[in-house]
Amino acid sequence: MKKEELRIVYMGTPEFAVEPLRRLVEDGYNVVGVITMPDKPVGRHHNELQASPVKQYAVSHNLPILQPEKLKNEEFLDALRAWKADLQIVVAFRMLPEVVWDMPRLGTFNLHASLLPQYRGAAPINWAVINGDTETGITTFFLTHEIDTGEVIQQVRVPIADTDDVGTVHDKLMMLGGELVVETVDAIIDGTVESIPQEKMVVVDELRPAPKIFKDTCRIDWTQLTKRIYDFIRGLSPYPAAWTELETPDSKRVAVKIYQSEKIQKEHDLAPGTLVTDGKTYLNVATVDGFLSVKSLQVSGKKRLSIEELLRGFKLTDGSRFS
Repeated sequence: MKKEELRIVYMGTPEFAVEPLRRLVEDGYNVVGVITMPDKPVGRHHNELQASPVKQYAVSHNLPILQPEKLKNEEFLDALRAWKADLQIVVAFRMLPEVVWDMPRLGTFNLHASLLPQYRGAAPINWAVINGDTETGITTFFLTHEIDTGEVIQQVRVPIADTDDVGTVHDKLMMLGGELVVETVDAIIDGTVESIPQEKMVVVDELRPAPKIFKDTCRIDWTQLTKRIYDFIRGLSPYPAAWTELETPDSKRVAVKIYQSEKIQKEHDLAPGTLVTDGKTYLNVATVDGFLSVKSLQVSGKKRLSIEELLRGFKLTDGSRFS
């Protein structure tokens, strides 16, 4: 079968899922339909609807679109069957019921932003950086009943630099993901796929999960080691962002998001969270084994600023601390 004859249904929602779809469309593959999340209410009064990045791309290329609320809805299933897909591809969408993923004759494969079986779950890029990993990757695998457990088709390894944050790693994986999806489709067309059960794959380290991240997950614990806090901050930057509370001597508390920092190895006898600043150019935060120099942050209700910009208009007094 030629790539122009293979009927593909593509499922995805965020920006990460646009690049693989773009590669398929622009390389001449036969994408017969796109499934994405319903439009999301936005604005101060939630009275405007915003289409997902995948929908915006699909609309711009006149691709048929379905936006089901429920994936077991009979009307949706009938519409999906009418597309007569040979293959379904899922990138950053949602968990599919068997009636959906088992529908095409060639199955359904997923692109996951980790080296499975490591980091199964909703936030693999964040957790790889938070945990200080020096390598991650992307994986294509066939869907099965349990989430992120199907047989692996292909993987690509990607280094994580000590200065990378989630945004940097996300963009690397997104671009490589487009290439890997196309390569995986070609292998399926050629009949050269030799998928591997994940339980037979060699894993050096213990398996780490990648659960969904909530606001409480993002709070900084200043009693951790400097390197651990540094990785935590970059593992949540630029989104959803690590946060802390600024405590002032007059007992006021202000939420602060921290986006960039640097490690300083220096002995001291200060309590973790204590702020040290010249009021002009630097803001260092005491940890148990050194300091973290804050480079970029956002005070609640304000825009994101460099530390120099913040200190020009926000005076920190002696006795202030992060908690």
